[in-house]
Amino acid sequence: MKKITSVLLLLMASLSFAQGSPVGHLTIFSEDGDKFYLILNGEQQNDIPQTNLRIEDLNQPYYNARIQFEDKSLMDITTNNMMIADVDGIMSDVTYKIKRDKNKKGKMKMNYFSAIPVRPNYIAPSNVYVMHYGQPRPAPVQSQTVVVQQQAPQTVVVQQTPPVRGGSVTQTTTTTTTSGGDNINANINVGGINMGFSINDNMGGGSVTQTTTTTTSSSSHVNHNGGEFQNPRPVVVTTPTPVGCPGRSCMRPADYNAALATLKKQAFEDSRLKTAKQIVAVNCLNVDQVIEIANLFSFEDNKLEFAKYAYDFCIEPRNYFKVNGIFSFSSNADELSEYVQSRQ
Repeated sequence: MKKITSVLLLLMASLSFAQGSPVGHLTIFSEDGDKFYLILNGEQQNDIPQTNLRIEDLNQPYYNARIQFEDKSLMDITTNNMMIADVDGIMSDVTYKIKRDKNKKGKMKMNYFSAIPVRPNYIAPSNVYVMHYGQPRPAPVQSQTVVVQQQAPQTVVVQQTPPVRGGSVTQTTTTTTTSGGDNINANINVGGINMGFSINDNMGGGSVTQTTTTTTSSSSHVNHNGGEFQNPRPVVVTTPTPVGCPGRSCMRPADYNAALATLKKQAFEDSRLKTAKQIVAVNCLNVDQVIEIANLFSFEDNKLEFAKYAYDFCIEPRNYFKVNGIFSFSSNADELSEYVQSRQ
């Protein structure tokens, strides 16, 4: 009877294991943006320090882990038996969070954050650095410099000559076409080998056609012989680049609610971000709508990326400072403010 019971237990354990994934995944992110290296079972995983690191295809339920920070003033974190599997031994997709100890300067803590079942064909967000456990790490690029030189925009000067007599008003319409190519020069140093290239685009791909209507008033002066002569003045035409959606209204409530429901159905943040950009690119939003969509993202980097993208499609750019309230970290709010100032 004991033998039969043992066999049944073994069969049940095997069945439970078969239902789960044979590998698990580990994500570690720094709440305060401190870059770090991860060492699992004595093997360093990343050569470049990261703030959001994901290691996939881990085949053991527990690992000994050590976190080393790029900032040497921060103390290392060491933990034994970091859990990759749940209490039933089923491999999971686990996440840990690194944060600073507010009570002790320089001391860091790493806490368990969440665990979900392993999902096949999962695509990590763009702000996460992904590596596969046991595979060779890619060779780092030592230096890369790309310089893009674009021809400066031209200023159109229109010389106007009013009629010879009287104080008439003359209206002139001038159409100017400016074509300019791009010159791209690049230097790349990989493994001590220098490579350089340059591209000159003279195909007229950057042509801009501008039509400007100017109205000028002429003045006449009487000379000593009783006649009149004119003093024409050059007119400098400038066209500012509009920001936002001037003269347009935001999305209608019904259309906006439908778009919001579509975004909430997206299972992955990268898909939600792409869909949000697609919606904003063909519609105008007010500040409250931008804030509501941005709050659908869990990661601050995705919130910041969407807030930057949506600025050009907001009908009230002067009130865009309200969007800063969505961020938990002041550094992200500062970065958005700098971006908005650069667009003004």
